[in-house]
Amino acid sequence: MPRIQPRTKILAAGALALALGTTALTQFAPQATAQSVPATAVALPRPVGPDFADLAARVAPAVVRISVIGHTEATPVDMPPEFRGTPFERFFQQRQGPQERQGPQGSGRRTMGQGSGFIVDGAGYVVTNNHVVGEADAVRVELADGRQLPGKVVGTDPKTDLALLKIEAGGPLPTVAFGNSDQLRVGEWVLAMGNPFGLGGTATAGIVSARGRQIGAGPYDDFIQTDASINPGNSGGPLFNTAGEVVGVNAAIFSPSGGNIGIGFAVPSSLAQSVIAQLKDSGRVERGWLGVSMQAIDPTLASALGVSDSKGALIGAVETDGPAARAGLQPGDIVTGFNGRPIVAPRDLAEAVGAVKPGAAVSIAVLRDGHQQEQRVTLGDQPDSREAKGGPAAAAPATGLGLALAPRGRGTPGGAGPGVVVAEVRPDSVAAAQGMQPGDVILRAGDRAVTRPGDVAEAVTAARRDNRPAIALQIERDGGRAFVALPLRAG
Repeated sequence: MPRIQPRTKILAAGALALALGTTALTQFAPQATAQSVPATAVALPRPVGPDFADLAARVAPAVVRISVIGHTEATPVDMPPEFRGTPFERFFQQRQGPQERQGPQGSGRRTMGQGSGFIVDGAGYVVTNNHVVGEADAVRVELADGRQLPGKVVGTDPKTDLALLKIEAGGPLPTVAFGNSDQLRVGEWVLAMGNPFGLGGTATAGIVSARGRQIGAGPYDDFIQTDASINPGNSGGPLFNTAGEVVGVNAAIFSPSGGNIGIGFAVPSSLAQSVIAQLKDSGRVERGWLGVSMQAIDPTLASALGVSDSKGALIGAVETDGPAARAGLQPGDIVTGFNGRPIVAPRDLAEAVGAVKPGAAVSIAVLRDGHQQEQRVTLGDQPDSREAKGGPAAAAPATGLGLALAPRGRGTPGGAGPGVVVAEVRPDSVAAAQGMQPGDVILRAGDRAVTRPGDVAEAVTAARRDNRPAIALQIERDGGRAFVALPLRAG
């Protein structure tokens, strides 16, 4: 943060600038000159900056204020300011209601809140955030001309935090259109509009600070980050490019104080447009389901798997009788393409699968045992209640293994089944450094399934013989499965 200079230094600097300016603008006249030349005033050029006045005037009629009334079964809980506008805000909302602002403590179980939205169809369709209206008992939409109309929730999509409302205004309404967020560039000017702190229509400007941000909000994290001032109450409002197109839906802020500090997040229009179209057509979003858990590949895990780079989505587990299992996909496969689209990270695969409707047949490029192959998969219908479960993650390289293994049986964690149980992890070992714990179940080691402790020892020996720097173990913990790489030392 820049430090404020003392007043004396500022004055001195101003005096110096004036002196330099005067010197530069005054002609030097020798003593012998009889007739003086009149001084000419010179206007210094003003820096050219963006002017959003025309843009704001054009789009403001389509931006609305949303008020909601809801209820909560739990006792209202005060939310610490540092959590407002962050993904942790939802934890408190689940305990006190879906709105951005809780009513007075004495109001019982009734909650009130406010947010923003924008009209995308003259018939009265309004886009906002799911966390603004998702559990509201009543919704009221205030138009830019002051009219207040009841709003009906057409549909919501918690996974992208988007919702669609419908209002009846008795005639066509002003609208704004979605633009292409994929064409946004870091540093590009954007305009945010909404209803911060319930104050009413407000416009703030900034730039695109980053794209593709992941903030832990859901499986389709792909936020636009901006330094345009966004505060509580802006949620659901539009983020415009300089052409007046909606390139994002303001959704969250990062704020230790509860107010804007220049880090706001918006759902990109490339994602929002397809979600809103489905909500308008059917009131719900249909997404394909592959039936796998995925994880990223770091350099250590890549070396353990025998691949040259860290690109792709590693399949950590395959759902029994799911679409992937029926198509022959296996744990340890690395997905590198989906219907011709390159897959660089697990997020790419999640987005690609989610963009295809259930029942569609897709082509998935897989790297298995060093060989590239194509698999045809018919996607299923994504279970709403299904949650991805995590597992141990790869950590820093170390030496040694430090594992004591035992056969899996009725008296072991998880009962009888495939794999072997980790009975002990030596505290100073690489296994401990990599996060392995007693009770973990090893299902695969290297390229082989594990049914007895000797399988792990044989896999380690084979990996060392092949001069592998690490070995990949598939671990099961608390019902979740993932791969972890254990660096090897020679001998």
